[in-house]
Amino acid sequence: MHIGLIGGIGPAATDFYYRRLISTFASKKAALELTIVHADTPTLLSNLASNDAAAQVIIYTRLTNRLVAAGAECVVVTSIAGHFCIEAFKAVSPLPVVDMISEVGRAVEKRGLKRIGILGTRTAMETRFFGGVTSAEIIVPSGNDLDDVHDAYVTMAASGVATDAQRAVFTAACQRLLKDSGVEAIMLGGTDLALIFNDQTTDFPLVDCAGIHVEAIVRLATG
Repeated sequence: MHIGLIGGIGPAATDFYYRRLISTFASKKAALELTIVHADTPTLLSNLASNDAAAQVIIYTRLTNRLVAAGAECVVVTSIAGHFCIEAFKAVSPLPVVDMISEVGRAVEKRGLKRIGILGTRTAMETRFFGGVTSAEIIVPSGNDLDDVHDAYVTMAASGVATDAQRAVFTAACQRLLKDSGVEAIMLGGTDLALIFNDQTTDFPLVDCAGIHVEAIVRLATG
């Protein structure tokens, strides 16, 4: 199956999907057919802040038509924040959409997790991952942590680079969620958090939403 990625939102997220798909297909000795189109991070963040789903769906649809012309057979939005309008996009998309939200919901239920902390954009956090996880309680950072995590995240996503100061913000928020809120795992509710956390370097359980999404893409593409 020819995979179509809507990338650019942000650059590190696109890189995560691209590298993970390449390595996974190589491990399966399967041929990878892939086309990436470029969306714009500042435009997405502006539409997210104003909850302008209609404007973002128009952008996704235009880009998906390019993927159709390139021969793609499915479309993937390589951004967790970009899923704020995913239901509206699925209703009009020229290609089948591999929806991260539903895949993560199934994965959380399968793991039996009941209390999860979340990091990401303000919208992803305040909506508890867009309401897509129904089997567990999603705990949002409290106090100044909510604003600090959001601000650090959107800056990191736009640049594609994580600074030491941003790492400190995310790490401190995780520690408080784990200690004060008694969560069982931390949900990486922003794709670019792969710049900070992964299963090999983190000493607490993660819900790696982008990683779960890639696994779903691979299952679909390889049958």
